[in-house]
Amino acid sequence: MLPSDNPVPAPEWIVSQGLSPYAETLAAMEAHVARLIDGEAAERIWLVEHPPVVTAGTSAVPADLVDAARFPVVRTGRGGRYTYHGPGQRVVYPLLDLGRRGRDVRAYVEALEAWTIAALADFGVHAFTSEAGTGIWVRKHQQGNDPGNGLAKIGAIGVRVRKWISFHGLAINVTTNLDHFAAIIPCGIADQGVARLVDFAPSATMADLDRALCRHLPSMLSSLTVRRTPAAPALEAKRDCR
Repeated sequence: MLPSDNPVPAPEWIVSQGLSPYAETLAAMEAHVARLIDGEAAERIWLVEHPPVVTAGTSAVPADLVDAARFPVVRTGRGGRYTYHGPGQRVVYPLLDLGRRGRDVRAYVEALEAWTIAALADFGVHAFTSEAGTGIWVRKHQQGNDPGNGLAKIGAIGVRVRKWISFHGLAINVTTNLDHFAAIIPCGIADQGVARLVDFAPSATMADLDRALCRHLPSMLSSLTVRRTPAAPALEAKRDCR
């Protein structure tokens, strides 16, 4: 069934302050998804920052967990393998009704990638997708401390969809301690590195990234629709992009 001609309201934009324990966040996310399925809640873009934790997706393999004792390990229902979350990393959980936004999971993942790439471009960072794997990539030499042409992942994506409601989402390294990624083989890709925004744009803050993501959110949402509908109202920086 095609979506209705009625425009889909813009989702809530929620930024949690401080560090959000992963298990509690996961439970709250699951509860919100259940309410969305029942038509009792609004869509939400939820931005959080977690204490150090390793999460295992549905494709995680034991060999990718290099140091199982270093951080708590939580198994999740999202796609992908192992990833690390911790202070200085912006984690974004889009809780969206894809049943009203195109019913195309691949297009949704591509939209998340494009959204992140557009936000990073606001800082002069040339990010892109790669055949190396899902996610958002940069060239190491762009940091000015690596003359090679190697790739590094600056943003990871792992999603789940239940009855066309999306949850889990993406993680973008801002000021993350990259040494913490040594506990795993990130996303199962052993021959590439990881990167963070502050090494490309030293003055960038988490709040700066949040505002960039908020600015580009309407374009990301409109890219998901199958049938042309009136555009959702743009989020105004002073009121919504905090």
